[in-house]
Amino acid sequence: MTSTPRDPAHDHAPPVQNLTGKILIAMPGMSDPRFERSVVLVCAHSDEGAMGLVLNRPLPEIGFSDLLEQLGIEADEDARPIEIRFGGPVEPGRGFVLHKVAEHGQDPEGRLRIGQALAMTTTRDILMDLAQGQGPEPAVLALGYAGWGPGQLETEMLANGWLTGEGADDLIFDLSHADKWQRALRAQGIDPSLLSAAAGRA
Repeated sequence: MTSTPRDPAHDHAPPVQNLTGKILIAMPGMSDPRFERSVVLVCAHSDEGAMGLVLNRPLPEIGFSDLLEQLGIEADEDARPIEIRFGGPVEPGRGFVLHKVAEHGQDPEGRLRIGQALAMTTTRDILMDLAQGQGPEPAVLALGYAGWGPGQLETEMLANGWLTGEGADDLIFDLSHADKWQRALRAQGIDPSLLSAAAGRA
């Protein structure tokens, strides 16, 4: 993502908590224009880095049926209209389905559990199920993802690039994106208008 060099002085800083399942809210000072006012769900976070999916960048020019056709998957009349989003700039041709899951049970190959009842699946099987009107509900499909190398996300947070919060379902699956950044801030008790005004004076 951003190419901020790591400060060796931060190597001995207290470790940041595991942010898997949390959301990142871009602060007004975000230096990467691709992530301006973005809300990102952290799908995996460890010492080796992090990956996440942007939640508020729909791709209305790409229809789910068109995508299935490109993949050679035939959709029947029961196929649900699945929203497609820009998940991030890394591997933009790769699809990631965010969906709800049962809190208990085995996760098949290709599924990454993000929280107790949330998962990300990358297999062709889930697309075939959705094309037949089956599969998990709710579900959205993201193309590409946001990625950070070891310590990079922590560095960007220390530089005040991101605010963290809870990944509520309405932020993850809601199809209303115009005010999602503002709603994510308000959910953390922050008035977006005050934050924008402070950034304007900086």
